[in-house]
Amino acid sequence: MKVRLLNAALISALTIITTTAPAAEAQHVENIKFGDFSNWVTRHIKESGVIGGNQKTIYEIGPNATINGASAYTPTGGSPWATSNVYAKVMGITKTSNAVFPDTRDGGNRCAKLTTVMEHCKAIGLINIDVVVAGTIFLGRMFEPIKSTSNPMSKMEMGVPFTKRPKALRFDYKLTIPNTNQRTYSSGLSKQKTLQGHDNAEIFLLLQRRWEDEKGNLHAKRVGTARQLYSKSTNGWVNKHEMTISYGDITGKPWYKKYMGLIAKDKSYYARNSKGKLVPVIEEGWDDANATPTHMLMMFSAGSGEPYVGTLGLTLWVDNVALVY
Repeated sequence: MKVRLLNAALISALTIITTTAPAAEAQHVENIKFGDFSNWVTRHIKESGVIGGNQKTIYEIGPNATINGASAYTPTGGSPWATSNVYAKVMGITKTSNAVFPDTRDGGNRCAKLTTVMEHCKAIGLINIDVVVAGTIFLGRMFEPIKSTSNPMSKMEMGVPFTKRPKALRFDYKLTIPNTNQRTYSSGLSKQKTLQGHDNAEIFLLLQRRWEDEKGNLHAKRVGTARQLYSKSTNGWVNKHEMTISYGDITGKPWYKKYMGLIAKDKSYYARNSKGKLVPVIEEGWDDANATPTHMLMMFSAGSGEPYVGTLGLTLWVDNVALVY
């Protein structure tokens, strides 16, 4: 079958990189644009009167700005970041959700705070739903307004064009996991459930080589992998933490865990094809260890389970995201 690389993959990776700084010998560090989380877009949205008509504030990562009103957000200033914060309009009702916040760490520097929360939406005779939201930031875009809680992956574009081969992902982080052995499932579509075991924070960087077939379907092979679950609270900030990026098939490595494997077809992330349509990206196998990627997927999340499952109150702080070469 005739295939062609996505034109978008030819966009320079420099669009998401800021400064380059020397580090250890034969090593340099490139900061992800807006990855110091010093700048935020503040959105003020009035929810529908039928659910209280409250003025809510939600945040996005980008150049300092204030947006008033219920309008779909488009990333500004070249920011590559998206969040799980959204403006939704379900059955004509305007609702917001916010689980990612700007915060201040010691010394006054700003950072990102990601937490797992329960969002409530109740209007007598119309709608009565509770939804678990794990605060998440990722490289890509969320498409608003959100109109339902079904198939959450289809409402976001995961990944950005990227053609480099870094050695590691570097960042500062702090983690607090509540002292509980419970998770909550609540999607708004079925009865709320309590599940055993606490959730984990999850962080990953995945490199893919993508292509599009003649029917507009997107395919990928996995070039590089760095994926970890974090299950213990930290004693304050852990600075300059690094996750090594391993290239090629990692299934034979002694440290390999099942969650590091290829993305299952029914859990595929979505991206736009050459016609601008959001379609799933199907990972079909492991690429050669020397392959050049076309896209980078990066995510930090206060949860690691299925959508709408989490340990309420689990909180991950993130700062100074960079790539090490």
